[in-house]
Parts: sequence; structure tokens; C-alpha cells
Amino acid sequence: MSLPQPHWLLKRLRSVWRRWSLWGLLVALVGAMLVTLVWLAGRYEASVVQGQLERDATDAVTDIRAALARNLLTLQSLHALQAGPGDTPRWESRAAAVLRERRELVRIEWRTPALRLQAHADSPFHAIAWTSDARTEPHSDTALACANARRFSGPAYSSSYFQPHGDGLGSELIELCLPPAAADRNAGYLVATYSLQGILSEMVDHGLTRRQEVSFTEADGTRLALVGTARRSAHMFSARQLLDLPGHTMVLRLDHWHTAPSLFPNVLTALVTAMSIALVTVLVVLVRDNRRRLKAERELGDAFAFRKAMEDSLVTGLRARDLQGRITYVNPAFCEMVGFSAEELLGQSTHAPYWPPELAEEYWQRQAVRLADNALPREGFESVFMRKDGTRFPVLIIEAPLINAVGQHTGWMSAFIDISEQRRVEELSRASQERLQATARLATVGEMASLLSHELNQPLAAISSYATGSLNLLDLARDADEAHLRAGLDEVRTAIGRIAQQAERAGRVIKSVHDFVRRRDQAREAVPAQELLGDVLPLVNLQARKLGVRVQVDVETGLPLVHCDRVMVEQVLLNLARNAMQAMDDPSITERTLEIRVRRAASNAHSAWLEFSLADGGIGISEEAARNLFTPFFTTRTEGMGLGLSMCRTVVEQHGGFLGHKPRQPRGTVFTFTLPAAPQEGND
Repeated sequence: MSLPQPHWLLKRLRSVWRRWSLWGLLVALVGAMLVTLVWLAGRYEASVVQGQLERDATDAVTDIRAALARNLLTLQSLHALQAGPGDTPRWESRAAAVLRERRELVRIEWRTPALRLQAHADSPFHAIAWTSDARTEPHSDTALACANARRFSGPAYSSSYFQPHGDGLGSELIELCLPPAAADRNAGYLVATYSLQGILSEMVDHGLTRRQEVSFTEADGTRLALVGTARRSAHMFSARQLLDLPGHTMVLRLDHWHTAPSLFPNVLTALVTAMSIALVTVLVVLVRDNRRRLKAERELGDAFAFRKAMEDSLVTGLRARDLQGRITYVNPAFCEMVGFSAEELLGQSTHAPYWPPELAEEYWQRQAVRLADNALPREGFESVFMRKDGTRFPVLIIEAPLINAVGQHTGWMSAFIDISEQRRVEELSRASQERLQATARLATVGEMASLLSHELNQPLAAISSYATGSLNLLDLARDADEAHLRAGLDEVRTAIGRIAQQAERAGRVIKSVHDFVRRRDQAREAVPAQELLGDVLPLVNLQARKLGVRVQVDVETGLPLVHCDRVMVEQVLLNLARNAMQAMDDPSITERTLEIRVRRAASNAHSAWLEFSLADGGIGISEEAARNLFTPFFTTRTEGMGLGLSMCRTVVEQHGGFLGHKPRQPRGTVFTFTLPAAPQEGND
């Protein structure tokens, strides 16, 4: 059902207003950015000019101090020439030479300790009308400077004062007074008069005076001297630096008039034009990008929904960790596996709540080692986790580095598989296999029960006969003489030994059947090959005599011991021997021989092997039967179960060996299997 017309129009207007308001905001932001750019450019240019002016003022003060220091050295050497009235002409000549070299100096005077004028020299470059009476007064600038010099025991400057010229003009002057040396207090003072205008003209770099005005000012801004010219404009920059002299301090001021930045008439117009074009281009690009973005968002939403559905359907647990080992992601299957929610797991790093407490330290050390190595194995490893209710369960963990879109290693992704059911099935399979093996052994013993009774009758009858004979000999010994008694005792001893041998024979038969049938844990031991065959041969010989089979045993001398599970290997030998004899149970076969051989097999430097072979002269094995010979429950006999050869191969492979067969010429089959030899003492 469509919306009413007014509602649709209102919704449309809101959408248009929202869209254009965003574009208007973008244009306003661009305009504000341009204005800010122009203002910042002006501020930056002003700061550059002001900074340069400050550096120029500092350089000017440094130059003035250096020049005054050089002049002070020259004046001190001139002061050293003051000796007496007879030295006046020489001193005046030397002072005039100094004035010609130092144009900033306008007068040099030699005054007595009472400040009376002894001699003087005037600069040829300045015409000044001097009033000597006023400069000798106790409160004059000259007297104050010399008093400070005497107190400082060093040079001192006076305050600046105005001195008129002969042409109706005047100059701002400052005086330097050098006190007499401490060793000669009667030498008098040397007074040098500086022109502030001359200091600025001679001691300041001419490059500064060409670019700006340089002046000395009072603290209130009153100008004392000025050099340089600058064109006037609306933007003036000033810099002030203190010239701190002994006894007096002045302010050096630099004024610079800077024209308006050329940014406004030139660069700004170009910027506005370029930004306008760029803005239109950006708007077009934004429209296209907005369409692509909306399409990408829809595709991303579909992909996210697909990934979420896929994650929810997984039975494999997933977990992501960052480079510090903190958990950053878990899927629902992992949460269900351990019984903790995602909020309880995210951020955990040191000891995860699903680690068993008794294994937590071991897991932490293992995690630190694995996280330090980027080359994690892809085949995985097994571990034990703990659910929230405390139950333990085995898991298979497979880890791989987590690489982001730019190829940067950001963490690790782990997959977890609960293998509890797999372990249960394996345990059931193992138990079933053990039951099948026990059943097979019982079936074998059942087949041999009648043969065992016949075999046991022989040693038992022999035992009975020897026992009766021994009793008869003992009865006869009562009436016999000593010689016959001794002979009778020897015969009794021989009979009793025969009884023991027959009893031991019967016991071996019974023990071999008992050990073969009873269930027990697998335990491997070092056993001689001859002993393995000796325990099985009584049972083999029972069936061999019944079927008319001759058994030949050939064991190579000097063989090492066999490292095996004795009962299981005896079962393999018995099964293969019974199969070989049954293969020869055919009326057409007259030569029935079972050959059992034990030889050294091909070995390497690290392990030695023994080869057992059982060869029969039976009808052989067809190609079709050979393909399924080791398949469980496959048999060519109606009374067989089809488990014998399957279990034989399993036992041999558990020992690391190989069970196979090949045709025997001219007829029959040879079954061969290998077993590892026990390591000999002294070998690594």
C-alpha cells in the first residue's frame, strides 16, 4: 500500500534538504578553509618579518658592543701616554690620529684628577661649540661618568646629552671616562666623547640602515639619534634591544615598514579559482563515490550476513589473538565449546578461563614460545581445555598468522576441534579390537582343545609309568645288598628326572595356551628369536602331527634380541603357521613341509631388523584373494572368521615392521614380516 501524497512529499523534501544541507556545509567548510589559509599565510609572513627584524636588532647591538670594545682598547693605550705637561704635544698628536680613524668619536680630553682640562683633540669631521665651564661642574655628565669610573675602577659611560653645533644644529653625545691606574693616581682621566649618530652610522652594518630605520631611544620612546630610511606603509614592524653599557643603558630600536603581502591580489585569486574548480570536481567525484559506497555497503552487508551465518553454522571453534596474546574474537562455536560467553573471553591474555588450573602455567609458557615464532606448524597439536562447569575435554588446535589487508602481521588465528567423540570412538575401536583378538585366541584354543588332550596324555602316561617303576625299584631295594641298592637308586634317580621332564613338557604346553589366551597390557621386552619359536612350536606341532606336516626351523646364529610384545608376536607366528598348514591340507599334496626361518633383515646405521618367514607348499593365493587378503572378515574358508591376517598386520605395523607375502616356487606361498632388534649395550 502506497503512502499518502503529502507524506511522500514531506519525506522527499526532508531527503533533499538533508542532502543539500550536507553539500552546503561542505562548501562552507571549504570557504572557511580558504579564509583561514589566507589569514595564516599573512600571519606567517608577518612572523617571518618580525623574526628577521629581531635578529637584525640583536646583530646590531652585538656589532656596537664589539666596536666599543675595540675603541676602548685604543683609548686605553692612549691613556697610558699621559705622563706630564711635557708630553702634551705627543699625546694630542696621537689623539688626533685616533679621531681621524674613529669618526664616531668627536672629542678626546686629558683631564687632571680635579677634572681640569689638561689637553684635548677635536674631530675634524664635526664642528661643535664646546663650553668647557659647564662640563667641569661637579654635577655635569662628565663629572658623574668619572666618578662612576673611579668607583668601578674601570671605564664608565655618562648619560646622553644634547650639544649644539656652530651652525645652529646639535648632536646627542655620550662620554666615556677612563680612570687613572691604581699605581698612578695622579695620571688623570681620559674622557672620550661619542656621537650617538656617529655610533649608528659607523658601528651598525650599512645593510641594516638601508632596509630600516635604526635609532637610539629613551625608555619612554623619545628618539636620541636616527639613521637609515624606509618607505612608509600601513604595516610597521619594530624591534627593541637594550645596549647595556657600564654606567648607562640605552635602547636600540629598529623600525621596518613592510608592504601588504602580495598574496591577496595574486595567489588568493588563483587559489579561489583552483579551489572552485577542485570543488566542482570533488562534488562530481563524491556523487560517483557515494553511489559506489552505497553499493559497496550493500555488498559488505550481504557478505557480513553470509559470514555471520557461516560462523553460526560452524562446529569448529575460532579464536583470534593480537600480537600481545589478547583474545580479540571468538565465534559462537568456541563459546559453546568452552561454556563461556564472548564478553568473558574477549581481552583475556595471561590465563584464559578455559585453561585447567593445574596446566595454566605450562600453557602460558607454551603460548609465549609459540607466539614468539611466526612460523607456526599447520598440522596442529592436541591440548586439554576446561569447560565452565569444570569438565575437561581434549581439543585439536591449528594456528596460523593473521595477516591484514596490507600484508601486516597483526596476530594469530586459531581453529579448535573438540575430539572428545573421536577419542571415545578410538577407545571403543581399541576395546573392540582387543575383544576380537581375545575371541580369535579363544577360537584358536577351542580348535586345539582335542589336540591338547592327546598331547597331554603322552607326558602324563610317561609320568605314571616312571612313577610305578620307581616304586617297584624301591620295593626291591629292601632285600638287596649294598651294590644292588646303589644301582637301584641310580635307576630311581633317572626315572624321577624323566618324570620332571615330562611334567615340564606338559606345563609348557598348558602355559603357552594360557599366555596366548589371557588379556593383558602390551609390554615390549627383549626376547631371543629362538625362545619366541620355542614357546609357539608345541602348539604348532599339535596341528602339524594331525595334518601330517613336517616342521623345519632354521634360525641364523648370532642374531640380536627381538624388541617386541611377546604374546602378540607369538599370536602372529601361530596364526601364520596354522594358515600355512591348512593351505597344505589337500589330498593332492604329498610333500607337506612348513619352513620357518629367522634371518637378519636390511638395516641402517640407526636400527637393526629381523626377518621372520613361513613358507608352505600349498595351493597358493589367487590374485583376487591377494587384493583382499588383509581386509577384516575376509576369508577363503567356510569355518574361518577373517580376522587372523588383519590382526597380524596390525600387530606387526604397531612394532614398526612390515607384513607381506609372495608366491613360492614351484608352489606355495611365503609370508614374511619384520620386527625391530633390541638396541645393544654401548650403542647410542
